[in-house]
Amino acid sequence: MSEARLDVEALLRSALTPVEPPETLSDSLERRLTELTDLAAEELADWEIGAMRDPRNWVRPVAAGAALGVAGGALVLVRARQRSKKNVTGLRALEQGLQDVVERVEGILER
Repeated sequence: MSEARLDVEALLRSALTPVEPPETLSDSLERRLTELTDLAAEELADWEIGAMRDPRNWVRPVAAGAALGVAGGALVLVRARQRSKKNVTGLRALEQGLQDVVERVEGILER
């Protein structure tokens, strides 16, 4: 019984070891999140404030804001993870990732 238990424990340990995703997956994910963030920011930048009087016109900016928040947040996490591999860890990595995304979105919104 003890040998079977050790075998199960060994199998579980080998099955649950962390696996690093390939670098191309991380790059592809970052590229797609950047594109989505840029598109959402452009949609918000192109919106005219005068059109907001009619509630029927609220759908597109609300959807763009939600997409910007989700994609931008995910992009911050991806960039923070990449920085953590370069010996920038913890809150500093998150701060730098957030700065990158905010500067990019501000640049698009200022156009």
